[in-house]
Amino acid sequence: MIRFSHVGRGMLGLSLLLGSVAAWADEAPPAINSGDTAFVALCSLVVLLMTLPGLALFYGGMARTKNVLSILMQVFCTASLMSVLFAIYGYSLTFTDGGSLQAVIGGFDKLFMVGITKDSVVGTIPEYLYFLFMLLFAAITPAIIVGAFAERMKFAAVMVFMAVWLTINYIPMAHMAWGGGWVFNLGVQDFAGGNVVHLNVGIASLVGAWLLGRRRDFGTPALAPHNMTMTLTGGSLLWVGWLGFCGGCALAANGFAMLVMVNTMLASCAGALGWMLVEWQHRGRPSLFGAVSGAIAGLVAITPACGYVGPMGAILLGLIAGPVCVWSVDKLKPMIGLDDAFDVFGVHGVAGILGGLLTPVFALAAIGGQGFPEGRDLLDQLLVNGGALLFSILFSAVTSLIAFKVAAALCGGLRVGEEAEVDGLDLSAHGEVGYKYSS
Repeated sequence: MIRFSHVGRGMLGLSLLLGSVAAWADEAPPAINSGDTAFVALCSLVVLLMTLPGLALFYGGMARTKNVLSILMQVFCTASLMSVLFAIYGYSLTFTDGGSLQAVIGGFDKLFMVGITKDSVVGTIPEYLYFLFMLLFAAITPAIIVGAFAERMKFAAVMVFMAVWLTINYIPMAHMAWGGGWVFNLGVQDFAGGNVVHLNVGIASLVGAWLLGRRRDFGTPALAPHNMTMTLTGGSLLWVGWLGFCGGCALAANGFAMLVMVNTMLASCAGALGWMLVEWQHRGRPSLFGAVSGAIAGLVAITPACGYVGPMGAILLGLIAGPVCVWSVDKLKPMIGLDDAFDVFGVHGVAGILGGLLTPVFALAAIGGQGFPEGRDLLDQLLVNGGALLFSILFSAVTSLIAFKVAAALCGGLRVGEEAEVDGLDLSAHGEVGYKYSS
């Protein structure tokens, strides 16, 4: 998460916020700005909507009828568990000084939220609000991975995996990128979490799909989404929430935050159109599922870039992301042969990589972007962004593998039995069904 100042082109100044919250303790506490507070509070509410019910409905519609409730349950309970763990230790380990380990992890100064009061301030907003905004990022990020192992993973294993993954993956990644760690100090152009959120969950999804194996009926029409109305509703809520997800990262109600939101909006629209046109050309007809998927692809691609590009750059990035993700789902996925059920890697992973690599290109001032840090040119920034992407891929792969292995060891394996999979996880895991039909 990047805190941008009100001056200049909005690219610099993030170190004022993210190096360490504790740094402000040595200075006179700044006054709370009611406008900034109201804006970030609103952004927090819509980020919650993008998770609950947005992501849950988006994924739920993609599942089969017999598994829809299990998807809703996994997203709902993952968000709940991540929020509690983030309050207990995640916030402290992400945003406090880690001493000799500062390069990779924070410290314990705010364990159990000690020291945070109604008078604590971060920038121009209450620290409780800053905590809430960051908590909501921690809640949705692991929940996205649910789409990779949908319809075949034990619920207990899901919960254990999520707790371990948050601890050994998300928290260190967030600290390194946002909390003053070594990645932060590289000056990577990643405004709202392309690496920490989207690329990260994309790689974790590949690892999970590899370990769990394919679903029964993989590659057949039997696995088609059961309710596109639900998926459209969830996807639309994701879109709304994404504006707050990215715009709220400015932590201020100003023109720069509005630029970020406009960029986010336009990239999503362009992504939907790009996917639709390619699908129409190659499949003979455009689909609603494709249009919604394209909008999500545009949102993912603009996440790292939204604070560095101009509106026309955002449109171009979305137009590129849509077709690239069509290729990743239609061509790359069969080549890999893994059952990433709801194409988490194909959309989040691929569009995250694309957005990270193209951010410096569209940040060029000559095409309406915000430029680069002083002393850097395009090649320099491409190398920095590319290096961060490579590190994120490796770190995510290793930590995700560990988290899945721990879950398998503690839960007697990751995958439900064959009979449970045939009957559906709604009944076998939860004793409920998503739909009841009259006889």
